[in-house]
Amino acid sequence: MAERFLAIVERLGHAVNERLQRLGFATRFFFMLLLYSGQAFRRIHLTIREVYFSGVLSLLIILVSGLFVGLVLGLQGYETLQRYGSSEALGILVALSLTRELGPVVAGLLFASRAGSSITAEIGLMKATEQLKAMDMMAVNPIARVVAPRFWGGVISMPLLAALFSAMGIFGGYLIGVVFIGVDEGAFWSQMQASVDFHTDIWNGVVKSFVFGAAVSLIAVYEGYDSVPTAEGVSRAITRTVVNSALAILALDFVLTSFMFRGL
Repeated sequence: MAERFLAIVERLGHAVNERLQRLGFATRFFFMLLLYSGQAFRRIHLTIREVYFSGVLSLLIILVSGLFVGLVLGLQGYETLQRYGSSEALGILVALSLTRELGPVVAGLLFASRAGSSITAEIGLMKATEQLKAMDMMAVNPIARVVAPRFWGGVISMPLLAALFSAMGIFGGYLIGVVFIGVDEGAFWSQMQASVDFHTDIWNGVVKSFVFGAAVSLIAVYEGYDSVPTAEGVSRAITRTVVNSALAILALDFVLTSFMFRGL
């Protein structure tokens, strides 16, 4: 019985020690990334290429998902507001839900599943095929040449994608509420414009999307750079990227929301 207990404690200590080691390496990796970001920006075309890869190529899934989220939100919101005779406030419900929460969060989850997993796979395969070691041999810093442009490409792309997601969602709410159901168009837009505040609603959503973009991009590049250089190791790194990014987005959303509401 004592040996069994000691084995459990040993396994637990080993797991905790491994997590602390990864946390320390991730912290050091982040500071190295910031240190070499200046070299990456001197080759601005690399960052622009990654903005295209992470942002432009994610537009289709962002816009389509935003449209359907807006359609569902408008339909469900109308059914709820109609019970209380407030169907004309549909524009407020759709706009506030998207700009405050659904836009940044859902866009962040989609960004993690599409762009984040691709970034991890690309860096992981470069490590598995020893391209990163080859760069070291040629005195080319792989963090400055490979990692930093992908990180900043994701950070720049994410707020833009979240804004487009929210805009398309509002259009979807307008489409289902005004065009198909028959809510008054003037009331829909006027109440939305009167109730949505730039600082409290829109700017807070921008801050959230920026933080989510930084978190997802950091997780993606770190998991790719730290992956085991095998096919199985890269596949596990991709899985960790998607799972950890989703958990990070939801946790950060709670933390940021609590601070933002406290400041109101």
